[in-house]
Amino acid sequence: MTLVRRPRRHVPTSARRSGRAAALVVAVSAALALSGCGAAGSGSPDAGPAAVGSAGDADATTSASPAVPAVSVRANVKRGAHDVAVDKVVTLTAKNGTFEDVVVSAAKGARIAGKLSADRTTWTASQLLEPGTTYTIASTAVDTDGKVAKNRSRFATKALTLDEQTYPSVAPLNGETVGVGMPVIVTFDVPVTNKASFEKHMHVTSTPSQPGSWYWLSDKEAHWRPKTYWKAGTKVDVKVDVNSVAAGGGIYGQEDRDVSFHVGDAHIYRVNAQTDQMKVFSNGKLLRTIPVTTGKPGFTTRSGVKVIIEKFPVKRMNSETIGIGKNDPNYYDIDDVQWAMRMTYSGEFLHAAPWSVGSQGYANVSHGCTGMSTANADWLYHMSRRGDVVETTGTDRSMEFSNGYGDWNMSWASYRKGSALS
Repeated sequence: MTLVRRPRRHVPTSARRSGRAAALVVAVSAALALSGCGAAGSGSPDAGPAAVGSAGDADATTSASPAVPAVSVRANVKRGAHDVAVDKVVTLTAKNGTFEDVVVSAAKGARIAGKLSADRTTWTASQLLEPGTTYTIASTAVDTDGKVAKNRSRFATKALTLDEQTYPSVAPLNGETVGVGMPVIVTFDVPVTNKASFEKHMHVTSTPSQPGSWYWLSDKEAHWRPKTYWKAGTKVDVKVDVNSVAAGGGIYGQEDRDVSFHVGDAHIYRVNAQTDQMKVFSNGKLLRTIPVTTGKPGFTTRSGVKVIIEKFPVKRMNSETIGIGKNDPNYYDIDDVQWAMRMTYSGEFLHAAPWSVGSQGYANVSHGCTGMSTANADWLYHMSRRGDVVETTGTDRSMEFSNGYGDWNMSWASYRKGSALS
């Protein structure tokens, strides 16, 4: 599966952004207006309507009043700061009084969500910040005598380059129906070294509920699978809430991703390379037994659990892609292989093989693929989907964990150890 790094919009809210390079330009021009998106411009981020008085720290101001309220407000972001980290959790505290309202907003009034404590003396943001953005803090507090203090200040976050943010791509796609062997796959375009930090913000929930675990294949790829195959009919929700979360090494998450998908019927295809038969099961019922041929000596088909990765009604197959050149007697170049379904990145497919029908059910003559008649391949192709399971037995060559969706070739205990939080 090839995941392509997509363009982003630069929007100073949790609605997400892309164009991160543009943030550097916006940062220079936006400081004096609340609608600006820059980290700092020609003026101070707290420039604007004049504020009078002090509310404890330099990060908040109190409007003039004949009777000065006793309440004071402190924020954990310094007034006028222009390089605040995007993973800063903004908090405000009221002393000698309680909050009536707190608003932390960026350009065009987009608000940062937050929550007041039960005693209304503390407000804590429930969202992180966007890079290269000017924010306004506005609060209203009241003291025990009913006197009101209105506070207002500004700050700006540090702008980030494209290489300082990592974008998560998610499979399956939103709304996709998949097979019971499909793992959740999150791929990042910039490496994540603080995996534990990210994994705390990556959640998979399902109906009905099924236990599962993340497994990090690398700094750029994490998989999640349930303990056993998905139950047919399961609804799955994936939340990768890593926007502005520290990824390590000065890198931050660029965007949150929410994806929901559905698990279809339980399709399990059992290939026996000794008997050259494939039994096709759907929801536990045997639908058909298909004569097949698998890899000949030197091109042994892998035994283990494979998962269908992608499908092609017609696929060109050229042996040069697996290192067999034109001068090799095993060379092949077939333009129109029908009903091909990929099972490994290295090139194992289920597909129609009309040229080997005489051997199907009797001998293994392929270059590693599982071939069958055109009629059987047509039937199988049209009932199959990404995530369906192919369990192959009868060879001395094992399926590799990372050669496709090989997640099921590892024990559950070992898989759980691949979590950054294990």
